[in-house]
Amino acid sequence: MYEAYPSITDGPGGTLALAPNGVAALRLVGADEAVTAGATPIEHTAMVIGRGRIDLPSLAGVPPLRVVHRNDVHRALHERATAAGLPIEHGRRLVAVHQTGTGVTAEFADGGTASADILVGADGIHSTVRRIIDPNAPQPRHTGVLGFESVAAHRVDVPAGTMTFTFGAGGYYLYWPEPGGGTRWGVNLPQDRPMSLTEARAVPAREWTRRLLAAYGADDPARDLLRTSDPDALQVSGSLHIMPPVPHWHRDRMVLVGDAVHAPSNSSGQGASLAVESAVQLARCLRDLPDVRSAFEAYEGLRRTRVEAIAARAAKINRTKAPGPLARAVLPVLMRVMAKTAMNPEKTLGPQQRYTIDWAAPVSEPTVPA
Repeated sequence: MYEAYPSITDGPGGTLALAPNGVAALRLVGADEAVTAGATPIEHTAMVIGRGRIDLPSLAGVPPLRVVHRNDVHRALHERATAAGLPIEHGRRLVAVHQTGTGVTAEFADGGTASADILVGADGIHSTVRRIIDPNAPQPRHTGVLGFESVAAHRVDVPAGTMTFTFGAGGYYLYWPEPGGGTRWGVNLPQDRPMSLTEARAVPAREWTRRLLAAYGADDPARDLLRTSDPDALQVSGSLHIMPPVPHWHRDRMVLVGDAVHAPSNSSGQGASLAVESAVQLARCLRDLPDVRSAFEAYEGLRRTRVEAIAARAAKINRTKAPGPLARAVLPVLMRVMAKTAMNPEKTLGPQQRYTIDWAAPVSEPTVPA
């Protein structure tokens, strides 16, 4: 494994959600317990619009959503991989790929190279491998919001294990009680133009806190959450992006997994889980099929319909995160109707969260992509 970053991640980092299907996929490689050891289980969810609160229906018979620190996930998977004998080299940023009929060679920015049978591009939403596979591949799409996260000393008056999604006057935010005290919160601040992570982090954290208070200072509990959070501990994520459908998931001996090929809005709660699923399914296909082409075609056939359906549903939800004046006026009524009708958890969440991969079942032939 060749990693562009100079070292393994440090500190707690921001958080991500692992859905039951993602944890089930991690279990297949023996990493579920290590990854979720310090997770916060989310048993209940609610939505607040203005002064109204709606308890959202939940899916019965599945484990809770687990909120984990990104860096804890990275470290747990790193330790699992190295213990299994996988060499991991840091500071190796990919710049080019050269293919033959029997292999592929990666060229790195430091001038070094590495050769193998195949190249798996797990290099994120700004994937270099995606552009090499298809120079005309779509670019990530800006969602119109910037992401922020922190922990406040203020304690919200909601039960432990409850995540609350709130549409305030300034935009969308969410929060949940931290097991050790205080409240963890995340904000999606509307932003007309995209900002790179470097650009966003160049703005002093106290300036971002000032802007967040200007946008959310009239909201309860956003006002108290922001005022009791350490500005220097603010996690800045920069612009949030999604990937539109990618026409070419693979070419010759190169293939994409995870955010490089399917990055849904964070509204889905499925980004990390889908990435783990895809890695496991790719491994099954490579294990069982006789050649690279058939393995890659089978992998795409197993994954494309599922990930694109989840991404499309999340995109619809994402459009409500920065509603205009008219949308804000009708949103309370609309969401109450949806809570009683469209938000059927078995229909909307069942196919996502009950999904499991039968690792022992052989992949017999390529599935034609939808």
